[in-house]
Amino acid sequence: MADLIVVTHPEVTVDPAVPVPEWGLSDLGRARAQRFALSGEMEAVTRLCASTETKARETAEFLAEPRALPLSFDARLGENDRSATGFLPPEVFEAAADAFFATPAESHRGWETALAAQARIVQAVRELTAVHDGGDLAIVTHGAVGTLLYCHLMGLPIDRRYDQPSQGHHWRADLATLRPRHGWRPL
Repeated sequence: MADLIVVTHPEVTVDPAVPVPEWGLSDLGRARAQRFALSGEMEAVTRLCASTETKARETAEFLAEPRALPLSFDARLGENDRSATGFLPPEVFEAAADAFFATPAESHRGWETALAAQARIVQAVRELTAVHDGGDLAIVTHGAVGTLLYCHLMGLPIDRRYDQPSQGHHWRADLATLRPRHGWRPL
């Protein structure tokens, strides 16, 4: 039985002068990605696909390296589009994220709606899993869209209470049914 493993990038280096999609992993984030790459969670993975954002690409490269896994990139696995606001200080960002999840059909401050982001990642994952044959398939994505995917596959309403508690988590689903086996677990 093969699985889909949904992985979110770990900690990043926050730089308000750099566009958020271009942020890279911090030293801690790199170390966590390297440890997860060598863990038993990755031993049956035969293919990786990642968001095109720098932090997800870097995470996927760490995960692919020990086993020389094939790696591809798909922009549809990217985080919800927040380019209308760019960097927000942590307290402002948390309030905006709360609003994003609380009103999924509405755009908060010009952000992509939660419903649109959910439809995008669900379609991408369905297409990626339909053509995958082999062992486990790992995708490296982001917290909000990973949560939106989880909610959809579990038949749950969009709600931030299902969000990962911090950066760098994963959950698994049966590859054939896409039914999640468990919720967020740290890398």
